Amino acid sequence: MYRKETGRRDWGLTTGGCRLEDRRSFDRPLRVYYPKGHESRRAPHGRHPSAPPSESQSSMEAAAVKPILRVAAVCGSLRKASYNRGLLRAAAEVCEESIPGLRIEHVGISDLPLLNTDLETTDGGFPPAVEAFRDHIRSADCFLFGSPEYNYSIATPLKNALDWASRGKNCWADKPAAIVSAGGGFGGGRSQYHLRQVGVFLDLHFINKPELFVQAFQQPPKFDSDGNLIDADIRERIKQVLLSLQAFTLRVQKKD
Repeated sequence: MYRKETGRRDWGLTTGGCRLEDRRSFDRPLRVYYPKGHESRRAPHGRHPSAPPSESQSSMEAAAVKPILRVAAVCGSLRKASYNRGLLRAAAEVCEESIPGLRIEHVGISDLPLLNTDLETTDGGFPPAVEAFRDHIRSADCFLFGSPEYNYSIATPLKNALDWASRGKNCWADKPAAIVSAGGGFGGGRSQYHLRQVGVFLDLHFINKPELFVQAFQQPPKFDSDGNLIDADIRERIKQVLLSLQAFTLRVQKKD
């Protein structure tokens, strides 16, 4: 049948809710007419609709879906070449290299005064260094602690930081966390278990596995003279800790 106004033959062919029109003039491309409300099936960037997405496109789409999680990294040691600080530096590097959606920011605690409630103001305020620290903790989605072991327990600077951020409105509450540690003997394991115990009252939600205790003084060397991690196996284990923290944080936030 021909249309009078166009002189075109309408075959009435349909495919997937579309009407195809065959023009007698072949110098123009075939047009596909979709009914109102029908979603176009044209694939992005010229890719055929039936072709599977490329690996790069899949990774880009996955990165676009996952939100950026802010990880506040807190080291319990104040020593510049601290092995625990080295673990946190390595964790930040691993995130940049291979974990989209996870960003680590080191939050210093060396400027915090020893906990003294006399330093608090009558209106519930805190010293400037404490206020700045609490702001960092509040804005984080989750935490990564580098916890050295001192005399079978948590290092004093870390306990001081935990206490300051719990004063008034608890800044730690209902957020996920993970722990890594390095040291002699148990590799900081006892400090981790004490930190988990403190976290019960602070309403911190620690991942259960994997755990990471680095026996820093055993051969082969795990760190260089500046405290930087040089062991590839431990770096991979850090990555697994971070992936677990990321997945757990997303799950907790989804429930909220």
